[in-house]
Amino acid sequence: MIQARVGSGVIELVQGDLVDQHLDALVTAANKELRGGGGVDGAVHRAAGPRLLQACRALGGCPVGGAVATGAFDLEANGVRRIVHAVGPVWEGGRRAEDDRLCSAYARALAVAEQAGCTSIGFPSISTGAYGFPIDRAARLALETVLSFLLEPGRRLNRVVFVLYGASSFEAFAEALSAATGETA
Repeated sequence: MIQARVGSGVIELVQGDLVDQHLDALVTAANKELRGGGGVDGAVHRAAGPRLLQACRALGGCPVGGAVATGAFDLEANGVRRIVHAVGPVWEGGRRAEDDRLCSAYARALAVAEQAGCTSIGFPSISTGAYGFPIDRAARLALETVLSFLLEPGRRLNRVVFVLYGASSFEAFAEALSAATGETA
């Protein structure tokens, strides 16, 4: 685990499985139809149970760069209060405002969780799996967005945990966090 203090908040990097975290909100890297899928989204849907998909269907989707929240259903047993569905962009070589849309997905997820009264949130690396966003670039953008959020005065959401599944993702985020904050592991 790597930890960095930011204003009155903290950013943590851990290597592991998002659904094992005991945080107020867990973010899933959703598709715009919110229909569940593979990777982290599939893992969150399996852990939260079938009521999560029913809740997602009732929402009717979410645009790329957006985020919406549902209950946590079976993950409430771990203390999770909300699942935040953040829709990141598919990487198209940087020609379709992918950077802006990825930053927006992170920023909207933070705002949605804070509006729901959450003080802690767990993120995966959005858009870097099947959507093909380059991990080094995504890590830098994600951390810049979170740093900016945490530095705003009066934030109730003050603990952001990036839960990274593989060693290469963890290393990319560790390097980006070090570059952004000057803190090293």
